[in-house]
Amino acid sequence: MPLIASAQPDSTRVSTDRLIGYSFANDAFLRTDYYYTQGMTLLLVSPALQRSPVNRILGPVPTGSILHHGIQLHYDGFTPLRIQDAFIRRGDRPYASYIYADLLRVATHPARRLRVTTALNVGILGPAAGAKGFQTKFHELLGAPTPRGWDYQVQTDVVLGYEARVEKQLLTLGPVAEFNGAASASLGTLQTNLGAGMTLRIGLRQATFESLGVANRANRSGRRRVQAYGEAQVEGRLVGYNATLQGGLFNRRNPYVLPPSAVSRTVAQSTGTLGLGYAGVRVETALTWISPEFTGSRTHRWNTFTIRIAF
Repeated sequence: MPLIASAQPDSTRVSTDRLIGYSFANDAFLRTDYYYTQGMTLLLVSPALQRSPVNRILGPVPTGSILHHGIQLHYDGFTPLRIQDAFIRRGDRPYASYIYADLLRVATHPARRLRVTTALNVGILGPAAGAKGFQTKFHELLGAPTPRGWDYQVQTDVVLGYEARVEKQLLTLGPVAEFNGAASASLGTLQTNLGAGMTLRIGLRQATFESLGVANRANRSGRRRVQAYGEAQVEGRLVGYNATLQGGLFNRRNPYVLPPSAVSRTVAQSTGTLGLGYAGVRVETALTWISPEFTGSRTHRWNTFTIRIAF
């Protein structure tokens, strides 16, 4: 497969799509309140970001790709099983949170039904992410119990890493179904892991390798305007390091973290998604299940709501 680095031949181009996306994840809708308990992402994609110097280290792309450049902010919070306890729950998940940015590039090759996504992760782990204040206020609005253990959370450390994901279409059944495989890798101070998975999509939707799910008016010509679909995804990961369980790499002054021997080195995850869209707008609701991430832990589930708008 021919690859290019910084020099881009005529067959490789930057998409004119501009889009914003937002997602909110929480387990409260399932009447649980532990482990991965809250999260948000904010995505901005713009051709102006092709000028970012970070693109020089994001690796080569398949010749003939359509490129999307973006920034995605991540905020996530984690707690033990009982947030009402005002003491450290030994053997349970530590309180942890982070906020970081993905400086990313998505290279899609429609003819090969191939997508390569690479990103540099930059941010912070610990109290500065603001999870204590956010969860306390959110629970106040819901009339839920006040979390009392955030003073024992994983302490401040840097988030710095690199990740890559490759997606490839394996099978398609006309315009209504497609089956894709994916492989991923992450190396950094927050997460170090390898992953592989499969996704089945059924229904009326824009083909995965035509856009990022929504496209601006100029790029929607000849594409499906109405979207209504379902999606099932399964993934397995080999875990090398997880700072939300083990603490950051540089700051070891944590009130409580789990020892490496307690971290599950294999984790399975599945997600079911329903989506609706029209023209340049798409909304999704998803339910995610994950296997135990450390010794003595439970499986867990949460809901995610997502919207993407192209302009």
